[in-house]
Amino acid sequence: MARKAKRRQAPRAVRSGTDAVTASGTTNRDKAIAAFMTLLAEHPFEQIGMAQIAEEADLSLADLRAEFASTLAILAAHIKEIDRQVLAGQDADMAEESPRERLFDVLMRRLEILDPHKDAVRTLMRSASRNPGLALALNGLAVRSQQWMLTAAGIGAAGPKGMLRAQGLALMFANVLRTWVDDDDEGHARTLAALDRELARGQRFAGLLDELCRIPERACALTRSRRSRRGGGRERAAA
Repeated sequence: MARKAKRRQAPRAVRSGTDAVTASGTTNRDKAIAAFMTLLAEHPFEQIGMAQIAEEADLSLADLRAEFASTLAILAAHIKEIDRQVLAGQDADMAEESPRERLFDVLMRRLEILDPHKDAVRTLMRSASRNPGLALALNGLAVRSQQWMLTAAGIGAAGPKGMLRAQGLALMFANVLRTWVDDDDEGHARTLAALDRELARGQRFAGLLDELCRIPERACALTRSRRSRRGGGRERAAA
């Protein structure tokens, strides 16, 4: 299926006045996240310490501790900001498109916003492949993030069924990222193809999920029908 990827400019971050703002106008929180992502582009996740981040960000350890408790917390804040930028850049023209097309648009927008951090994402994926604990933590962050992406695409993300959708989408998007990190083509043809392929696979999974979710409903309906027939039989016998 041929698609033309829209190139978007990532929205500028809007911050509340509650963060500590430095003389340059950048918050300590922003400086810490930027420093962490710079280090992550060059070093494995497990080798980055809070002292390194403070030095890179030109912050004291006290200021860094006031913002974050750990490197994973900094990564979670970065992911949350990426989510916010994706949601802020929603295209109203996509409202009439199919759910699959809307999700395609949302995820391509996410990849565009992630593009400046490609080296960091590549390093993080390598670290996760060696560290099951980190992989599990990243999966939790990814599922929460993909719930927002589903919501942005107008696809239900609430309840057990929504959680399963988000988990499936997190795994699907991870597969796309493996292609994206090595796709240096300006048109991202390989990434587009990978995303289209994964969405087609996800659509089949969604159909299976819908069928599985109908099984309890059918079972309950069958049970009610049997009880109704038994009740009717007892009434006729009593008569």
